Order: sequence, then structure tokens, then C-alpha cells
Amino acid sequence: MPPTPSRSPRRPRPARRPPRRPVRRGRPRWAMRATTTLSVVLLAAAGIGHSVVAGLDAEITRVDPFKDMKNRPRAGHGMNVLLVGTDGRDDITEAERRRYRLGGAPCHCTDTIMIVHISDDRERASVVSLPRDSYAETPPHTDQVTGKEHSGHPIRINSAYAEGGPQLTVRTVENMTHVKIDHYLEVDFTSFMKTVDVLGGVKICTAEPLKDAYTGLDLAPGAHTLKGGQALQYVRSRHTDASSDLGRMKRQQRFLAALVDRATSSGVLLNPLRFRDVTRAVLGSVRADRGFGTDELLDLGRAMRTFSPSSSEFTTVPIGRMSYVVKGLGSTLKWDPVKAQRLFRALRDDEPLATAGARPRGDGTRVDVAPQQIHVQVENGTRTAGLGKRVDAALAATGFRTTRQPVSAADPSTRRTVVAYDPRWDRSAKSLATALPGSELRAVKGLGSTLKVIAGTDFHKVRRVRAAQVEQGESGVVRGDEVGCS
Repeated sequence: MPPTPSRSPRRPRPARRPPRRPVRRGRPRWAMRATTTLSVVLLAAAGIGHSVVAGLDAEITRVDPFKDMKNRPRAGHGMNVLLVGTDGRDDITEAERRRYRLGGAPCHCTDTIMIVHISDDRERASVVSLPRDSYAETPPHTDQVTGKEHSGHPIRINSAYAEGGPQLTVRTVENMTHVKIDHYLEVDFTSFMKTVDVLGGVKICTAEPLKDAYTGLDLAPGAHTLKGGQALQYVRSRHTDASSDLGRMKRQQRFLAALVDRATSSGVLLNPLRFRDVTRAVLGSVRADRGFGTDELLDLGRAMRTFSPSSSEFTTVPIGRMSYVVKGLGSTLKWDPVKAQRLFRALRDDEPLATAGARPRGDGTRVDVAPQQIHVQVENGTRTAGLGKRVDAALAATGFRTTRQPVSAADPSTRRTVVAYDPRWDRSAKSLATALPGSELRAVKGLGSTLKVIAGTDFHKVRRVRAAQVEQGESGVVRGDEVGCS
């Protein structure tokens, strides 16, 4: 065997040089320390956020709106929440009932129905209001009150809740929109008031006085910070002018935009403890599906940290027939099938609503109140057969909510067309008179929210008009920053 080579002697280690002073590149040390500290704080805050919210799951009253549901629409991108507001008032005090006009028995129906779409990138919220008087057809179901089996039948959409609760409400909305609902959230009067109060109130602005004897709302023109009870009056009022439920939905959208602005600018979403307080105020009196829990709440909270009013957009489902009369139901609102389909396709495809072409037409004389918000009864004040029907059709084609049932006036010798109106609806009357060149305005106390047109022999045509404000109209899409206080 070859001899084993001997190991070479160990070389002595060189003397250690004094350490070089490190060259500073980029941030100074204080910045590095600050960044590290901030990272630790944010991580801790995230942990605290989950820990303080995690225990709140038990406070949510659970419902199962998706039980045994079959043949549902395909899932799209993003998250769709069906937000319904009910008139539940069990926890309202007697003093609050009197002050905010909350007396009477609840109807156990949905006062408000909205689809809230959170985009897949969590950078946009799209809100579509579904009018409570919308014509709908229910799928087959069991009446939750009587236990009677029902085949599909016509109803107003807000009555689906009374017949079949959250499940029939979700099924009806999905059947009409072909949008798959991912979560269900039900808010009553109590949770609404608590949420507004815990945020310290919400600021809204109005250019005109808002007064409603039914709810007690009484706001002068200008900016107002509304607390819970007054905010409830604001979103419930339907009798401030002739716009009725469509006007109320516009105010609800305006309020939601202001609520987003308040939540995102007040530091609530960056402060885990304040986020917990707001969440607790809401969860104590809401009902939600079983899948809407801690993780979903935190996801929404984190997403909204980057929100601003311009991140939200609002619209109302386009209406094709304003006074669609159904036997046994009376007057309903029938959706425009083409425009509505285009709108709901944008939700399914996670696209901004403006791409659905829902903005109102730009032609026409500008008026204070949109024609889509004005109820009109036409009377033929002449002996010319068919004049009432012609005037009614022309007004309806321009967007006014006519009864589609013109009648004969008591006096058949009217020369100048008259717009009769209750003084409380004077802005609506001026807008209607603008559409009828040369007409006479005549105030009639006690006439109510439906304006009356007595067609005279001078009638020539209906002039096209449109709302001066961007958020008015039948189905205009507006961003939150377009309806907020300037």
C-alpha cells in the first residue's frame, strides 16, 4: 500500500483586522428602526383585530337563507351581499318611538333591498337598489306563516320576506337578477341607529328643505351631522316630494356614500378596538348567514381601509314601466328587461357599473326634480276624444310616472293646460310645468303626492326634461364623491 501522506503543518491565522465602519446605504438607522417598529405594531394590531372580533361571532343571530337551494346562478367574481333593511323595532324605547315617529305595527317585510358587490380586488363597492314595489314572481315555496304550499305567483318584491323569510327573498332576487348571492345581511332599525351613533354621526348635505310629516324629518338647506334617530328619519322618508320611493332610495344611496366616507376617514378601520366597537354595535341586532363571520368581517374591514367615496358607486335597477298594474297587487314597478340585464351582467363580470351604460341621457331641459320621481294623473279638460290618452303617453315616454289611466275632467272647456299640485310638492310641479310649455301652475292644498295635469285645447307637445343633479334620474350611476358634501 502506498504510504499515507503526512498532514501539512497548520498555518498560523492572520491577525484580526479592526472592523470596518459599515457604509450606510439608503435609509438611516433611525428609519430602519422606525420601519421595524411600525411593522411590529401593524402585525400586533392585526393579531389584536382578529382576537377582539373573533369573540363576536356568537353575538350574530344566524339564519340559513341558502338552505336546500338548487339551480342557483353561476358564481361570478368578487363578493355579493344581499343587504335588506326590515322595520323591526323591538328594542326601540317608547321615547324613541314617539320622537322618531316609529309607532304602529311592523309589516315584517323588507323596507330596503340592495345588492352590495365588493370587487375581487377589494378596491370597489357597487351598490344596486331594488325598489320595494318592484314587480316580482316568486319561485315555488312554503308560506312561513300559514304553512301553505305556493306555486310561483306575482308579488311586490318586498313581500317575499313576509311569505318566505330570508330564503324566499334570496331565491326571488337570484331568479330576477341571475346574480349569485354569497352572503345575506339583515339590518333593523335598532342596529342602524347604533351603527350611526358609534361612528359619531354622519354628515349629509341638502340643497332644498326636507320635511316629512310621516317620519318627522325636518332639515333646512345646508350641511347636517345626523345621529342615529335622525339618520333613520332621513333614510325612511318617502313624502318629502312626489319622488316617493325612488327619491328615498337616492337619499339612502347618498347616506351610504357618506357612511363610507365617515368610516374610512375617522380611523375606525385602522384602530382594532374602535373597529370592534362598531362591529359589536352592528352585530347585536343583525341577522346573517352562517358563512358571514370573523374572517369575512376582517376582510371587509381591511378592504375598506383603501376605500374612499370615489371607490363606491350607486345605482337603481332601471325601470321600464312605472305604474304596472297587476290584479290583486295594484300598481307596481316593472324593470326594463334589457337595461336591467346589462346592469346585472356587469355585477356578474365584476365590472364598474358605469360600463353597463346606465347613465341617463344627456338631452333635455334641466329641472330640479327628475321626471322619474314625479307621479302624474292626467285629465282630459276638452271635448277632444283621446287627448287625455295622448298627453299621458307623451309624459310617460319622457319618464314621468303617469297612472296610464287618464280620465275626463269635470270641466270640458279648459283652454290652457293646468298643472295642479299640493304646495308641498312645488318643486315637482315646476319640473312638470317645464315639460308642458305654456301650462298654468295651480296650488291645491291636500292634493297629495300625485300631481294632476288637466289638458287644455292649447296642448301641443311634451318637452323632454332631465334632472339637473347627476344622482337623480331613473338609473344614473354615480360615485360616492359625486353625491357627498362639497
